[in-house]
Amino acid sequence: MKIRIPSLFLANFLFISMLASSQSLNKAYLSYIDQYSQLAQKQQKEHRIPSSIILAQGLLESGAGQSTFSKSSNNHFGIKCSDWTGDKFYWDDDAKGECFRKYEKVLDSYEDHAKFLINRTRYAFLFDLKPTDYEGWAFGLKKAGYATDPTYAFKLISIIENYDLHKLDLGENYSVVNSENVNTPNPKNNASGSMGSIAPYVNHVVMKVNGVKFVSALPGDSYRTLADEFEMSENRLRKYNDDNSTFELNTGKRIFISAKKNKAPKDCANHRVTEGESMLSISQDYGIKVVELYALNNMTFEKGAEYGKVLLLR
Repeated sequence: MKIRIPSLFLANFLFISMLASSQSLNKAYLSYIDQYSQLAQKQQKEHRIPSSIILAQGLLESGAGQSTFSKSSNNHFGIKCSDWTGDKFYWDDDAKGECFRKYEKVLDSYEDHAKFLINRTRYAFLFDLKPTDYEGWAFGLKKAGYATDPTYAFKLISIIENYDLHKLDLGENYSVVNSENVNTPNPKNNASGSMGSIAPYVNHVVMKVNGVKFVSALPGDSYRTLADEFEMSENRLRKYNDDNSTFELNTGKRIFISAKKNKAPKDCANHRVTEGESMLSISQDYGIKVVELYALNNMTFEKGAEYGKVLLLR
């Protein structure tokens, strides 16, 4: 079975991979792979699940075994209770206080992960794929409903290719990359209670507008993950971007990682509002605080950006 990859998502994924390949790999990820790669290969031999997929899921769902969730439950694959009769662990995920399976040891989590996929008919088509077809497995898992994250497959593939996990599918041993390419994550990031909280690599290029640093949001980004990456609170990051919404970040959205300024650059004295623009989007374009943009134009907050109106920027 060949799963077709939409061109737009493929372009986004390739962009992520290109950025990630030029950055440092995460030491916690490498340690996890070294610890569990042989177990993953054993699972592949016994159950025909690619080693690369097993490890990528384990890394992603457990934050390389460092998240509070995985440490408390030994659950490295985010499997919920459903028909489970064993020990249970309650955690806020898609909803508050959701029930997850709890294991005595991590090995039990790996064994149950295989059984979970084998015993559910919705995953049956995956076992018709070759164990080396990690892309087919990644997109198949998403299609079958393993995760609600729309970018889940691309995250798995990105981890697999940046850590050469596909070599394990061929029976090769895993070798740690040169230590110069390894990044040791900040311990504060590891303390986060979220599942899969450790970033496998720094995947954002920092740019500037009006002298203010910003990054472009990538698929799967949230204010929380960006706050972790740049070592600040989520509230501060939201304040930098005048954003209190609960919506997911759109791919390509400009996210400032330092405070915007009170005025635009000297060569940007004004701006004519075009269709679809808002005071917030204009403030993001020029790196100006939205409250200052309103003040510069003597506007009340009830008013929006008026099509065709020329706004003062300084």
